[in-house]
This record gives sequence, structure tokens and C-alpha cells, in this order.
Amino acid sequence: MANTVIRELKTNKGYLVAIIVAIVVLVLLQRQYWYGEYGHANLEKLQLAVDKQQKLNEEQSYANDILVADIYDLKSGLSAIEEHARLDLGLIKSGEVFIQLSNAPIVYSRQLPETVEETVESVDFVPE
Repeated sequence: MANTVIRELKTNKGYLVAIIVAIVVLVLLQRQYWYGEYGHANLEKLQLAVDKQQKLNEEQSYANDILVADIYDLKSGLSAIEEHARLDLGLIKSGEVFIQLSNAPIVYSRQLPETVEETVESVDFVPE
């Protein structure tokens, strides 16, 4: 009986080697799938990067839409040109009064002025 088992192992030796090689190849492929450079382990990192890029693309698309609308306004009418001139270049039409408010914090002095001349500031330039 032992003799027949040894004979069968010798004849099936090719099958046994093929099965072992197939198992090794399968294990190597599974390792590459789960832990390789482009494997399943990096899928979550890639998904986060894709989501971040999509959000950035949406923000840029919104900014582009605003610029396209601004270009259309500039090409179609004078009101947009006037608005840009007022905001960017400080345009003041004739007959308008320009008032500029200061954003500086107010500082109060604890000393009272002794004369009226100290309360009035001297102005070197008066706009026309």
C-alpha cells in the first residue's frame, strides 16, 4: 500500500508543483492588490485627493462664472465701467461730494487744551 502511494505521488508530482506555483502566484497577486503602490490600501487616500480637487474645481468654476458675468457687463453697458472706475480708481463725478471716513480708532487725551488754538489743527492744503 505504501508502495502504491509513493508511485502515485511520483506520477502526480507535476500536478503538485503546478498547484504550489499557482498558490504562490495567487498570493503574490493578492499582496500586490492589497498592499501595492496602486492597491486597495491607497484607494481612500486617492478618494480624498479627488474630493479635494473637485471642491477646488467647483470654487474655480464659480469664480470663472463671476468673471464671465463681469466681462459681459463691461462689454454691454457703461454702468459697470463707471462702477469699476469708482471702486478701483476713485472716480468722482462733477457735482458730487466726496466724503472719506477714517477707520482709525479714536484716542482721547486726558489733558484739556488750555487755549482755543490748541484745539484747532492747522491745515496745509485745502482741496478745491
